Amino acid sequence: MLPLENVVLCRESQVSSLMALFGERHHFSFPSIFIYGHKASGKTYVMKTLLKTSELPHVIVNCVECFTSRILLEQILNQLNCLHYSEDEYTSHIACDSFNDFVRLFKKVTQERGVDDQTVYIVLDKAEYLREMEANLLPAFLRLQELTNRNVTVIFLSQIVWEKFRPNTGCFEPFVMYFPDYSIGHLQKILSHDHPPEYSADFYAAYINILLGVFYTVCRDLKELRHLAALNFSKYCEPVVKGEANERDTRKLWRNIEPHLKKAMQTVYLREISSSQWEKLQQDDTEMGQLKGLSAHAHIELPYYSKFILIAAYLASYNPTRTDKRFFLKHHGKIKKTNFMKKHEKTSNHLLGPKPFPLDRLLAILYSIVDSRVAPTSNIFSQITSLVTLQLLTLVGHEDQLDGPKYKCTVSLDFVRAIARF
Repeated sequence: MLPLENVVLCRESQVSSLMALFGERHHFSFPSIFIYGHKASGKTYVMKTLLKTSELPHVIVNCVECFTSRILLEQILNQLNCLHYSEDEYTSHIACDSFNDFVRLFKKVTQERGVDDQTVYIVLDKAEYLREMEANLLPAFLRLQELTNRNVTVIFLSQIVWEKFRPNTGCFEPFVMYFPDYSIGHLQKILSHDHPPEYSADFYAAYINILLGVFYTVCRDLKELRHLAALNFSKYCEPVVKGEANERDTRKLWRNIEPHLKKAMQTVYLREISSSQWEKLQQDDTEMGQLKGLSAHAHIELPYYSKFILIAAYLASYNPTRTDKRFFLKHHGKIKKTNFMKKHEKTSNHLLGPKPFPLDRLLAILYSIVDSRVAPTSNIFSQITSLVTLQLLTLVGHEDQLDGPKYKCTVSLDFVRAIARF
């Protein structure tokens, strides 16, 4: 088996801290550990790799899949009951109706599996969903070691800070650990580690350097970058395969890959096309809108007001605030175009990228472009939240900042035109 530092890259300090917290197999560990960080910062991967490599008894549960406390508790018990067994060898199901039953069954299962004298680790991924369950569930997990009188550590993995979790009535404080975002150097090292065996490491590292130079400003997500690297590498090495260039001819390789990376900018996060469709697009050298079967551009299915919200967001992102009166008021009066406005309006706002806008401005534009009267109900705000979840809008800053949240529109003009037709 490879050493841990060769498997978990650029997380040496976090791994070292976790190993110190875990201690020896038979020693009592910290009752609860709270690990937070942005998406794709390595939290789940580090924890899975660390527990598997160390061969520690553990259970990993995704709270998104367990949408009720009963399903969550039963999932933990049944995974624990399958320790040292495969799913085919052990098929009995444990039912659990309450946390009191969970404590009793946890003691029983750990004793039957022979791990009652070892530290058992329960990892709750996407732990922010615990806040939507019963109020006593989170405090009970924090005190599970005390309630069961067993050597157990509960590890919470979340994208939000501990202060958003802490119950008002007080609870046992976990050990809090932060996973920072990967720097561009870390991403370069991790992505270069995936180089195909038929090409040299330096050749693939040069490709990753080009990829990050294009996408790093708009995407820091390691999973998305890895996906983009896998999709576009065949096009990068195409001149080498055809014998038109060698691995060191970076200028010719860059000229060949540049137009395809510009097309790929439209698929970041949205995943508008599958890998097979993308390969067809590269082979045919067609435009993005000419490819049949694009779910995002050809068949837009959004709620009625969500379409108008997205159109309003696009207008707010690419039009200066000073033009709102001219565009969206019927009786705005005479507006004098100054030399300052003429000078700066020559530059296309699309080349400068989307600008952040406040929620009040978004709603004002929405009310002006919708024919019928729209009330600012919870339905409107929930659809705005849904667009942020779908990453069609980006939340800039924090929701509870004093001047209110700000947003950016992340879709292209072609996308807005497509939804306007439906």
